[in-house]
Amino acid sequence: MKKKSFTSVACLLLSGSMLVSCVGSFRLFNKLATWNKQATGNKFLNELIFILISPAYAVCGVADVLVLNTIEFWSGKNPVRADIGKTRQVEGSDGLMYAVKTLEDGYEITSPDGKISYFRYDKKTDTWSVEGNGVSRELFKFNEDGTIHAYLPDGRSMDVSRDGAGVYTLRMAVNCGTCYAMWQ
Repeated sequence: MKKKSFTSVACLLLSGSMLVSCVGSFRLFNKLATWNKQATGNKFLNELIFILISPAYAVCGVADVLVLNTIEFWSGKNPVRADIGKTRQVEGSDGLMYAVKTLEDGYEITSPDGKISYFRYDKKTDTWSVEGNGVSRELFKFNEDGTIHAYLPDGRSMDVSRDGAGVYTLRMAVNCGTCYAMWQ
């Protein structure tokens, strides 16, 4: 009886320690799914690939649940962050191409004329800032109530919601409430 209850308690403690609400980003599983969606230009071929490699989804899911998400929960870092150090070409709203390099704490952006700026995330203060030409300026901070505290270019700041209405409110504040219409 003692051995049976000891085994039951040990199994309960082991399973409890493995399932400590360490819901993580499921980065390995999501990387596989993203690759599968973009494997070919044909959704039917992508579905065929999905069916053929479906055991890989199970393996990646289990690895995320039992190992990688637990590491991410306790250390704050996901070991599958393979995008750090990689550079992508991104087209800006001006039609020019910018080099965007992923850093541990944000992004390094190189403009077509060679100027470098940084978007950095400070985990301690939950704040994003921009750095360029030796000047650093806070952009926004995540508030505990789910809103964003935005720092405007003119020195003012305001709290807005994390949705389209919040973005609209910020645009109106930055443009001093002026709306521009463009006729085509």
